Amino acid sequence: MEEKRERANIAELFGENVFGDRVMRERLPKAVYRRVREMMTEGYELEPAIADSVAQAMKEWAVENGATHYTHWFQPLSGVAAEKHDSFLSGVDSEGRALLEFSGKNLVRSEADASSFPSGGLRATFEARGYTVWDCTSPAFLRKEGDCVTLCIPTAFCAYAGEALDQKTPLLRSMQALNREALRILKLFGIDDAKWVKPSVGAEQEYFLIDREKYLKRKDLIYTGRTLFGSMPAKGQELDDHYFGVLRKRIAAFMRDVDMELWKLGVSAKTEHNEVAPCQHELAPIFEEANLAVDHNQLTMEILQKQAGRHGLECLLHEKPFAGVNGSGKHNNWSVSTDTGLNLLNPGKRPHENQLFLLTLACVLAAVDTHADLLRLSAANVGNDHRLGADEAPPAIISCFLGSQLEDIVAQIIETGRASSSLSGKSLETHVDTLPNLYADVTDRNRTSPFAFTGNKFEFRMVGSGDSIASANIVLNTILAEQFRLAADRLEQASSVKETAWELIRELLTAHQRIVFNGNGYSEEWVQEAARRGLPNLKSSIDAIPAFTSKKAVELFSAFGIYSETELKSRSIVAYENYAKRINIEARAMINISGKQLIPAAIHYVTRLATSVNQVKSACSAADVSAQEDLLLRASELLSDMKRSREKLQSDTDLAASIQDPAARAAAYHTQIVTDMRILRESADALETVIDKDLWPLPSYGDMLFEVSEP
Repeated sequence: MEEKRERANIAELFGENVFGDRVMRERLPKAVYRRVREMMTEGYELEPAIADSVAQAMKEWAVENGATHYTHWFQPLSGVAAEKHDSFLSGVDSEGRALLEFSGKNLVRSEADASSFPSGGLRATFEARGYTVWDCTSPAFLRKEGDCVTLCIPTAFCAYAGEALDQKTPLLRSMQALNREALRILKLFGIDDAKWVKPSVGAEQEYFLIDREKYLKRKDLIYTGRTLFGSMPAKGQELDDHYFGVLRKRIAAFMRDVDMELWKLGVSAKTEHNEVAPCQHELAPIFEEANLAVDHNQLTMEILQKQAGRHGLECLLHEKPFAGVNGSGKHNNWSVSTDTGLNLLNPGKRPHENQLFLLTLACVLAAVDTHADLLRLSAANVGNDHRLGADEAPPAIISCFLGSQLEDIVAQIIETGRASSSLSGKSLETHVDTLPNLYADVTDRNRTSPFAFTGNKFEFRMVGSGDSIASANIVLNTILAEQFRLAADRLEQASSVKETAWELIRELLTAHQRIVFNGNGYSEEWVQEAARRGLPNLKSSIDAIPAFTSKKAVELFSAFGIYSETELKSRSIVAYENYAKRINIEARAMINISGKQLIPAAIHYVTRLATSVNQVKSACSAADVSAQEDLLLRASELLSDMKRSREKLQSDTDLAASIQDPAARAAAYHTQIVTDMRILRESADALETVIDKDLWPLPSYGDMLFEVSEP
């Protein structure tokens, strides 16, 4: 009965665990509510008395809903959310009764051990103090785990000296910079009613689901999130029969529970379906302000994993958990809008005449071309190195897809300085009397493009499935803010804004047309063409990390107050250290699994074969045992190869781990250890195809990808 009620009242359930605008309006005094709303929209520090009033209302609401603890919820550079729980208990009175307290000071600020999180040298072990600071633009929420209810307060995280140690702080800085420069542009175009401009984001989340029972038998998945061994089954994704396929009962039940939990937290989960690879799925939300989108995507990943466990499943968020099939990404759909509802990336019905849109488009193309290395860096991680450029993921080369309509308009402007027309969509005849004809969009979609215009937004497809979307949006916001600043500086000095704007649009499109590519991004021809155009091809994370500390990046981020040079250097070190640590974990997991599970299984198999050969020969000397002998020889050779490869991997890993310089250590893992791991895997995967299934200790790809059984 309860299940039926929840299904029927999504509108009532939505946001029920969120201390959002509706709850604040009900519980805060009117003057306090107005002050908080002004602070959230106009951006200024909250007075202590107002903070106390908010904290009191927040505590009462949380306690009424069963909360016993509160936590400052923040996103350090470890890649996962962090929290420290404190109870509302502040002491006992003279009669032994509990006293509950939650002050404005508790709400606004807390202390965390900054030396225990990745900091790139900003904090040493003996320099432990760090601070979390309430982000009032992202509402507090309740996390309910059975009878345990906790009030979670989204916060920024900084070091004792003020340096950002998290994802949220630079994101908010980038949004502030974009707002400031975009308002200058709008004012020049006579748009004075907009109070703010903010990026809107919708992040499509891809993931895999497998049986938890099988997951627990794979130490590689447990330690690293991906399979370090495994040969492809007879069937993969080549029949395209999983994509948009009918949801199995178990998966549908899981998705329903994920939706319910997300809706209660105010996350607008909208679309869900089977993805291309077996056991792969996708969840997409409705667009929202970038800061909320980042927080909500973090919650989405957390809830996907928790709900999977409750259904006897395991949710894999690694970018490439299975070799040979589609990897998982996170398509970051990004646009820029005002509080009045104006989307600067909406072409309108006559885009060739929409000067504000065309200027914004030209600025975006200039931004992406100028800072392609930073955009590539924003999606760089160890897992994504396996995904980019393979099995339907975009290539590592940054380019922009515009589609036929905008490509035609751009060509007109470059040639003559103006565009006189826009291509129109066409009617598609179904030739079925009972079906209506279709009006086709003016532009197709291009899933091979890393940065594609899709109607009124750009879709950045490179972000990895397990990554925060903060880094990508920090870069996008900042590089557009830079181009808006340059444009505003010039237009503010012009005698005719309109004429100068057309000149600027033409100049930007001409100078940066090399970044536009509407063709097949998977083709080798594009790799060669991109090189001819001078576009960077940063194939791995190691290639991308130096962009952090380039002169261009330091000048960009410093100019807008997003990152200081010190913060950029620290993030560079964190990236190198993270790369080396993750590859080190993978290498040592391979050493462990091959030594304790695979080699013993191979020895058992060759022993069984040898016994079979001897027994058959003993029973009948004329019997043909060539098949057994061939298998014995093949398995023995592969066993020997695996033992040799394992020993080399162990020796090289020990050597790489001893390197002190973070960049040099990461480079050693990239060039040597990754190669060693590939060689070890080749012999192990070949052995898997030879050895009896009952002897092979790991669930196979076929077991995991095609046997998600119903409960």
